[in-house]
Amino acid sequence: YRALSDELTSGSGFDDIVVLDPSSGDAIEEIAKLIAFRGTMNMVGSRELDRFPLIDVGRLHYHYTAYIGTNGPEISASYGEARNRADFVPGGVAVFVGAGGPMGQMHMQRAIETEAGPGTILGFDLDDDRLEVANKLLADLAAEKGKEFILVNPETQGETAEAVVERITDGAGADDVVVSVPVGAVMGDAAELMGPNGMLVLFAGVPNGTMAPLNISNVYLHNAQYTGTSGSSIADQAMVLDKAVAGSLSPERSLAAIGGIEAGQAGIQAMIDGDYAGKIMIFPQLTGLPLTGLDNLADVAPEVAERLGEGNLWTREAEDKLLELFAAKE
Repeated sequence: YRALSDELTSGSGFDDIVVLDPSSGDAIEEIAKLIAFRGTMNMVGSRELDRFPLIDVGRLHYHYTAYIGTNGPEISASYGEARNRADFVPGGVAVFVGAGGPMGQMHMQRAIETEAGPGTILGFDLDDDRLEVANKLLADLAAEKGKEFILVNPETQGETAEAVVERITDGAGADDVVVSVPVGAVMGDAAELMGPNGMLVLFAGVPNGTMAPLNISNVYLHNAQYTGTSGSSIADQAMVLDKAVAGSLSPERSLAAIGGIEAGQAGIQAMIDGDYAGKIMIFPQLTGLPLTGLDNLADVAPEVAERLGEGNLWTREAEDKLLELFAAKE
């Protein structure tokens, strides 16, 4: 396979690969290495592979490689929206691994605020403090939207993630699993929380070459999907702004700390160290404002802190006062 790719594509890989009657995990593992950037592997078959192949999960979200399939006989049935959804199952069960971190919180918030989103939001994290922050920020919002919101630390609550998902779904598995933990083994384990028709979304920065065992058979035997992204396009960012203006998305819930221009380096280090469960915002037009968590804002800028919302949520009034007090003087 590699020699053929080198000869025909100069090593860049094939844009589209069709595999008929797959049965060997070894073969799928090797063929998958030859998918080009944004390429697809279409598998058409009716029997399980003999083992889970190791798949490059780094390429899933950096190279947008896609695994599609059908149990046949029509090859073209693998393509199109009918078998390749791009959002949550309405009213379904969505699982978030790494739920307590900034990315996990944002994904859960989007699930809660998506009108046709999941009915149950189930978040896993190994940090109780971060789960407490997530619960503080999102539990009331979930209740307001009529969503079931469950946060679990498998290490301290005596029940594995697999057992929790099996109990909540009556053994069917989750409809959607979103992973915000940049560890290949965690990604592979998270994939096992999916139902046969589930979708695994990777939103964590593992390098290309990070391998994880995935149940690729479910792609063509059922309708499993494996996908991911490393960030947003300009159009995506514009859409978020439009939703914020329309009131259908509240990004201010993600804000955990602020600082002026001098706090830029401290902000980067705090992000690396994971000091805050939410996002850090640096205002380049402000000076004299050290990196400050919103929970401690009253000690640094009490006039701003008193304008925060319930639970120390960021508000437009707080931001207006912040700009008034710390804007650099010309």
